[in-house]
Amino acid sequence: MTTLIERAGLGLLHRMDPEAAHGLALRALALGFAAAPGRITSDRLACTLAGMELSNPLGLAAGFDKNAEALGGLSRAGFGFVEVGAATPRPQPGNPRPRLFRLSEDHAVINRFGFNNDGMEAVAGRLARRPKDMILGLNLGANKDSEDRAQDFATVLARCGDRLDFATVNVSSPNTERLRDLQGKDALAALLDGVMAARDALPRPIPVFLKIAPDLDAEGLKDVAEVARTSGISGIIATNTTLSRDGLRSAHASETGGLSGAPLFDRSTRVLARLSILTGGTLPLIGVGGVGTAEQAYHKIRAGASAVQLYSALVYGGLSLVQDILEGLDLLLARDGFSNVAEAVGTGREDWT
Repeated sequence: MTTLIERAGLGLLHRMDPEAAHGLALRALALGFAAAPGRITSDRLACTLAGMELSNPLGLAAGFDKNAEALGGLSRAGFGFVEVGAATPRPQPGNPRPRLFRLSEDHAVINRFGFNNDGMEAVAGRLARRPKDMILGLNLGANKDSEDRAQDFATVLARCGDRLDFATVNVSSPNTERLRDLQGKDALAALLDGVMAARDALPRPIPVFLKIAPDLDAEGLKDVAEVARTSGISGIIATNTTLSRDGLRSAHASETGGLSGAPLFDRSTRVLARLSILTGGTLPLIGVGGVGTAEQAYHKIRAGASAVQLYSALVYGGLSLVQDILEGLDLLLARDGFSNVAEAVGTGREDWT
C-alpha cells in the first residue's frame, strides 16, 4: 500500500522532468531512502526459473537501473529477481534529450533512450560488489556504431557473465536503428550461436534469455520459437516496448520511441500466450508489459509465464507496489486452489489466443 510519504514523493517526482526524476529516484534507492520490505516469499510464491530458485516470481525489468548503481537497494525491495542494463561494450550517451515521456492519463511511458549506459567495464566493476543474496541478471546490448552488433552481445556476456545469475539478449529495443532486424530467423540463430559460445566459456555457465518485441507477426513469432528451441537458450522474455499507439489519450502519445505501461498489457499477453503454445511448454517464459496489479501478474502466469517483470508501473505506484502485487498474487493462487506458481502456469492460456 502506498504510504503518505511515498505518495508525496511520487507527487514531487511527477512535477520534475521525467529523466531527472528517474535519476533522483534511483539515487534515493541507492542511498536506502526507499521502500525495503526485504525478502517476500511463501510456499505458494517460491518458484524455479531456468534452474534459479526464486523467493517469488516478480522481477524488475531492465531499464530501471541501466548501470547497476542501486543493487543494494534493489536487493531489499522485495523482488524475486532483478535485471539491470542494458550494457554495451563501449559507453554511449544514447539519443538526445528529451527522450523519456510520462503519459499519465494512460499510465504509460514512452522512451527513446537508445542504450545510454556507462559501458561494460564500469558495469562489471559494480557487479563485482553486488549483494550475494539476490538473483541478478544483465540485459546485453549493442553499440549503435558497432561494426558487428551480434558480436557485441557475446562480448558483454564474456566480460560480465561471471558476476551474474542470468543474462538477457536484447534484440527488441526500437530505439537503436535496425536492431530489431536481428530478430529475423537466420540473423537471430547466428547471434545466439555466438552468445551461447560465450556463455559456455564462463567459469559457471548461466541461463540466457531472449527478449522479443510485441510487434512481431505470426510468422516472426514462429521463427523466434523455432530458433529458441534449437539454440540452447533458457527462456524467452515477452515482451519489450511497442511501437503501437492505439487508444492513447495523453499529450505525448505521438512521441517517437517504445511505449510501455498499461496500454501494452493486452498486446504483450497475447504474444506471451502464443509463444507458450509455439514452444509447447519446453521453455520457461517471462511475462512483461503492463503489469501493475496482482491480477495482471496472475493473468500473465495463467497465460504461460513462469515469472513476470515490471518497470513502468513503478512510475505511478512506487516501490510499495512490489509487496502489494505479491501479497495479492498469493491470495489469488490460494483462491483458485493452486499450491504454487508452477501449477498455475498456462492454465488460462485460451483466454488470450
